[in-house]
Amino acid sequence: MRKFFVILFLVIAIVGFIAYPYVKSGYNMYKEAIEEVPLQEKIEEIKSKENYTKLSELPQMYINAVIAVEDHRFYSHGAIDIISIGRAIINDIKAMSFVEGGSTLTQQLCKNMYFTQEKKIERKIAEVFMAFEVEKQCDKDEILELYLNTSYFGNGYYTVKEASLGYFNKLPNELTDSECIMLAGIPNAPSVYAPTENPDLAKQRQKQVINKMIEYGYLTQEEADDIINGM
Repeated sequence: MRKFFVILFLVIAIVGFIAYPYVKSGYNMYKEAIEEVPLQEKIEEIKSKENYTKLSELPQMYINAVIAVEDHRFYSHGAIDIISIGRAIINDIKAMSFVEGGSTLTQQLCKNMYFTQEKKIERKIAEVFMAFEVEKQCDKDEILELYLNTSYFGNGYYTVKEASLGYFNKLPNELTDSECIMLAGIPNAPSVYAPTENPDLAKQRQKQVINKMIEYGYLTQEEADDIINGM
């Protein structure tokens, strides 16, 4: 037993030694970003957008679809989701590359607000530090609302309202259930899933979102079948 704890300690020490430069660099990246533009200033800037869309303007079906496909434990975890991170690490090790990020909606919001889409360890760490700051200053509904107004939907659309009008010629509260679910799937890969660019791929993604909604209890199979049959 003693030998096991010695080995465990050595492994932790080695991992910590290797990780330290990345953590330090990520923390510095976070500090530089938030000092250049304080969080409240960044939030006010986002909320001043012409087509900023409030959560109250969105159909519940759309909100449910986003949470199901992006971060189904959003309302129950904090800035990070240990379960998702653990799963992502295992999958990344298996693939020997960054195939899964394990990011929460809060982390994705931080990336949208302050950082690039580049898959670098330092950027991911900076995103984590920023996520804790965001969760201290904002409640979950505000975080979700900000996320939906900083996500890219393709075709130059950066808010739900812009994407809803652009793709369906409707305000968000006029969307059908099918349209809500399609819209929720676009930000994962806007250039691929934009319905005006790749309608078949957009529908495939829509079905993926529906499956997630069934898995996490937002839709029954019967409700999902009705939506699919009405597409």
